[in-house]
Amino acid sequence: MTLDGGIADPFGTLGRALWICGGQWAGKSTVSRLLAYRLGITVYHYDFHDARAHQDRRVAHRGRKGLPVADPDPDSVWVDTTPERMAADTIAGFPTRFEWALDDLRALVSGRPILAEGWGLRPELVAPLLDSPRRMIVMVPTDDFREHQLRVLPRAAAVVHRVSDPERAQHNRIERDRLVAEDAVRTAKGLGIRVLEIDGSRDAEAVADVVAEHFGPYLA
Repeated sequence: MTLDGGIADPFGTLGRALWICGGQWAGKSTVSRLLAYRLGITVYHYDFHDARAHQDRRVAHRGRKGLPVADPDPDSVWVDTTPERMAADTIAGFPTRFEWALDDLRALVSGRPILAEGWGLRPELVAPLLDSPRRMIVMVPTDDFREHQLRVLPRAAAVVHRVSDPERAQHNRIERDRLVAEDAVRTAKGLGIRVLEIDGSRDAEAVADVVAEHFGPYLA
């Protein structure tokens, strides 16, 4: 079986999937988990697979491109650069990483829709798979809510890699995340895909209600 764009979909999983994209720290994973518990649907967490299960594919991809297979020096990635360069490199890398996610999703079979969530499931990449823009929603934090998350979530504020200037690395990462989220919003609006701005005025359960209503036709 293939989708209209010629994309292989042997079990019809991609054509029936629901998608949550957006900015870091908007609550995508939390909302997806709540919907899984409520509705008995399967959730695919892109970030988990991208950071762990896809490492071997990342190394092989670098080798085929004639690039060093080892991870680059952390300072060159997080310190000796600019947020604009980081955002551009991140966005440029999403299409390849998206193909790896599609391979994971193709192998899943369920009698219920599968919900895929993660910042790398970009609107422009997912759009060719959709029979309706309502199968996707983009969640992004306001600047104030992003700052709130950085204050209250240890994992959001953590500098994961050893670098020479942790403060600059953190600033670069936060600004990169903001730029990548802005790009997702612009693209989603151009494609007619709903953008849900998260400002902290609703708790996770209430946000899950909004997302469930959005996906309602496919969850009945």
